Amino acid sequence: METILTHSVETPQPLVSTVIPAYNEARRLPQTLARVDAYFQTQAYASEILVVDDGSSDDTARAVELFMQEHPRVKLIRNDHRGKGYTVRTGMLAARGHIVLFSDADLSTPIEELEKLMPWFERGYDIVIGSREGLGAQRIKEPFYRHIMGRVFNLIVQTLTVRGIQDTQCGFKAFRDEVARDVFARMQLYGDNAKPVRGGMVTAFDVEVLFIGHKSGYRIKEVPVQWRYGAETKVNPWKDSFRNFRDVLMVRWNDARGLYHAPLTAPTPQTKQTESK
Repeated sequence: METILTHSVETPQPLVSTVIPAYNEARRLPQTLARVDAYFQTQAYASEILVVDDGSSDDTARAVELFMQEHPRVKLIRNDHRGKGYTVRTGMLAARGHIVLFSDADLSTPIEELEKLMPWFERGYDIVIGSREGLGAQRIKEPFYRHIMGRVFNLIVQTLTVRGIQDTQCGFKAFRDEVARDVFARMQLYGDNAKPVRGGMVTAFDVEVLFIGHKSGYRIKEVPVQWRYGAETKVNPWKDSFRNFRDVLMVRWNDARGLYHAPLTAPTPQTKQTESK
């Protein structure tokens, strides 16, 4: 059961919604929200920030509630702990913006990089993704072994699922609203039936999302961005690499079984709204 905590005052449909998945982020999330909220205060368009708490065992939800008291742009969704893929999906289906972005809680890609993505929607693209590869991309303080592992994984992805995309795993992706609802509604690996998990869990849900988008004929643009390696990353290089490889194989298997056909109607998240205090 998801619960949305939000202000009761109705606001116009925002141009941009930013979804931030969070698992045990009580310490650094207030700084992240302050930076993201300050950025959108400088923009001429309406916006919203949706934090989706992935069943954190710390005070993540309370930290968001405290921030919400003076920042009506921010809303909170509480989930059971089912991993990042399910958490992002929840936020993307609940977002109200015409453009829906998801961004990591550590802002490894600065929120200001959104300005590099937005113009491509005006050029007719449906999905615009940040990339750590290509001319103009910046990888800051990334260990060499992590870069090599990423390139090997991308070779596997391009061979088995999504061709032509150099970086499927950067946690900074934006979608037209109707595209987000369609693509995330069709997720199989971490969709409605995602099971509760223990501890942090990094997955290849991005591969499934981009595979569905590509299969559906949506126009995808990869844009080089700045990205900083986080010393507090929750990635377990070996355990998560195995899980990611398994996910890629499952995407191919699910497609062979015809599981990525468009649904008749996209699901509406079950939410309960209450006024923030």
